[in-house]
Amino acid sequence: MQIISGKPSLGRNAQAPTQGTRRAPGLRWRRVALATALAFPLAGLSPAWAQTASPDSSQTRLETKSAFVADLIGRMTLDEKIGQLRLISIGSDMPAAKLADEIAAGRIGASFNTVTRKDNRPLQAAAVERSRLKIPVLFAYDIVHGHRTVFPISLGLASTWDMQAVELAARTAAVEAAADGIDMTFAPMVDISRDPRWGRTSEGFGEDPHLVSEAARASVRGFQGMSLAAPDSIGASVKHFALYGAVEGGRDYNTVDMSPMRMYQDYLPPYRAAVDAGAAGVMVALNSINGVPATSNTWLMQDLLRKQWGFKGVTVSDHGAITELVKHGVARDSREAAKLAIKAGIDLSMADQVYLQELPRLVQSGEVSMQEIDNAVREVLGVKYDLGLFSDPFRRIGTADGDPVDVNAEQRLHRAATRDVARKSLVLLENRNGTLPLRKAGTIALVGPLADSPIDIMGSWSAAGVAKQSVTLRQGLEAAVRGRARVVYARGSNVTDDPAIVEYLNFLNWDTPEVVNDKRPAADQIAEAVRAAQQADVVVAAVGEARGMSHESSSRTSLELPASQRDLLAALKATGKPLVLVLMNGRPLALDWAKKNADAVLETWYTGTEGGHAISDVLFGDYNPAGKLPVSFARSVGQIPTYYNHLRIGRPFTPGKPGNYTSQYFEEPNGPLYPFGYGLSYTRFELSDVSLSAPTMARGGRVTASIAVRNAGDRAGETVVQLYIEDPAASVARPVKELKDFRKIMLQPGEQQVVRFEIDEQKLAFYNAKLEHVAEDGQFNVQIGLDSQDVKVGTFELR
Repeated sequence: MQIISGKPSLGRNAQAPTQGTRRAPGLRWRRVALATALAFPLAGLSPAWAQTASPDSSQTRLETKSAFVADLIGRMTLDEKIGQLRLISIGSDMPAAKLADEIAAGRIGASFNTVTRKDNRPLQAAAVERSRLKIPVLFAYDIVHGHRTVFPISLGLASTWDMQAVELAARTAAVEAAADGIDMTFAPMVDISRDPRWGRTSEGFGEDPHLVSEAARASVRGFQGMSLAAPDSIGASVKHFALYGAVEGGRDYNTVDMSPMRMYQDYLPPYRAAVDAGAAGVMVALNSINGVPATSNTWLMQDLLRKQWGFKGVTVSDHGAITELVKHGVARDSREAAKLAIKAGIDLSMADQVYLQELPRLVQSGEVSMQEIDNAVREVLGVKYDLGLFSDPFRRIGTADGDPVDVNAEQRLHRAATRDVARKSLVLLENRNGTLPLRKAGTIALVGPLADSPIDIMGSWSAAGVAKQSVTLRQGLEAAVRGRARVVYARGSNVTDDPAIVEYLNFLNWDTPEVVNDKRPAADQIAEAVRAAQQADVVVAAVGEARGMSHESSSRTSLELPASQRDLLAALKATGKPLVLVLMNGRPLALDWAKKNADAVLETWYTGTEGGHAISDVLFGDYNPAGKLPVSFARSVGQIPTYYNHLRIGRPFTPGKPGNYTSQYFEEPNGPLYPFGYGLSYTRFELSDVSLSAPTMARGGRVTASIAVRNAGDRAGETVVQLYIEDPAASVARPVKELKDFRKIMLQPGEQQVVRFEIDEQKLAFYNAKLEHVAEDGQFNVQIGLDSQDVKVGTFELR
């Protein structure tokens, strides 16, 4: 047995480094002072720390970030330090004028949810013109899958299996957000999700540690660009640390109870990937972990994040999470909650008052040390330094004469980019008898409650996206066939006729109701849709979930389409016309009826600003779908959890053999309805057998696995070749297979390409019962395919 381990790294309380962290370059003191002074030419002001600096005293010390921040901390009062630890948003109890006054008084260090330069400029001016030390404010926002241009939801981005597309989405969002004066996003969300009842499944990249880790790296690269200090870059704050996707029962905010081995093997790698990619921040989860809330979890925040992983960025509590320690039952009152959080390592307190109210008395009593306060302040000031805010507080805000006349102007959008990414995110699940692509001729009936819904197509957490600027499926279809075919539209049903659910979904929306039901009887709506279908050559039905059904706090007990939509589909099927389902949803749904009855099924998730055009591109064959599922689709809610990389067990169910006394459900077929990595194309791909460069791998060596892929159809198309490894005998039970690599390739009709994967010990390693990262001697099975189930197999031994 050989142990593969990483290098040890400094913890939070280790000696300050002599170099700046991540990509932000160190700045010479004179340049910093000059740039800062130039930021305030009218008032003739410069920060106190610049005014009192002597260029001749320890210039080398002041050239580094750590010395710069330490000098500033030394000039701060306790109240000013605590102020830097507060992340507060404009709201009913904190109007803009009051927020500016609080910033000027040194009681707020960062703000969120202000998304225009015009809004942010007076707040920054309050900090750098009116506060004593003139420390700039940091502005943050939830930019998950686009800012003004909305890209597909993260689950859709993962379906591309294209990390350049994921990075492009983040880079575009960063450029747009920075142009609106935003410095940091609370993203990417990299929680592994294996229970689709969880509403926040839509925000993440799926069920697999490797795929989600790759998407995490790509997102951080995109948001932060070549330099975190660049005017068009924003800091990434990876969330939700940690294990939030494993909440019990798929119920949001619930508890997580998990073995350390499963944490390290399956759930922690994506956060680590984002940290290693240089993420500026970490947002802390709302859940507890084995009885200890993440917000007060010293092991999680100090031992793991700071010491083992060497994270040097800023940590951010989730909304109100410190106060919630009282409700968790680990703090008697807000005083103890503040004490637990600051000692655990929560730097920025989001949207509560406990740090402001409790930390002064805790320091005075000696329960919290000044060093613990300074540790947190150091990270807040450090990320502001990395973002370039000390050299130019208005770096992303600019001057008033540069403000856009209309923040929602069309020219500020990046439509081509999001249309291209959205097409790549679509997954073709069914296509009987070549129903798709459709012809741009005849009559097409378009029905369904989501066919013409501009707000739903954007998905949840659509940042500053504007619904009227998004393209619905109806608009996309009509534009695609204009002058050549006829589109007949009928809504056909409401998303749901359950008034309690409608009330709940609209309560989630703070501005105006998003779910507005047709008041006509359901039978009348269906009859209208049937009439449209009867005069058409094909029926396209856009069904699924309103976006609020796949959102924070929107956990479900069912994965079925709502009854109103099921009734509509049954009536459409009865017409005998070809039926194409276009799904819009933020989680895997139970699609047994659709698989049996629909002629074609296209999973589109929520595709964003250009969704209608992107879906139409695929429906009509202007783009050949190549998306692959980043999550398994269970047959029913009773088969949750269904995920491909489950552990081997002693009595596994084997398809085609008697199920008695095996691990199975006896009422329905076992296994996923659609497996992880699955997705069809308009062409057909054939795979050769797996070829291995050697039957054995020596320690420190490599084996190359090769497979030939041929496009056996008559259309050019892309596909994703997936490498899985199985370790059939180890010191602990191992998964039946694990994704270790993948390649997305384009092939012309008749073209063949050999795809090669390099396999080294790292791809074979796992965390054993002692939490050692090991690669053990023995046999390994190499599985290569176009999804996780239909694979070709080769075998070698590690010796």
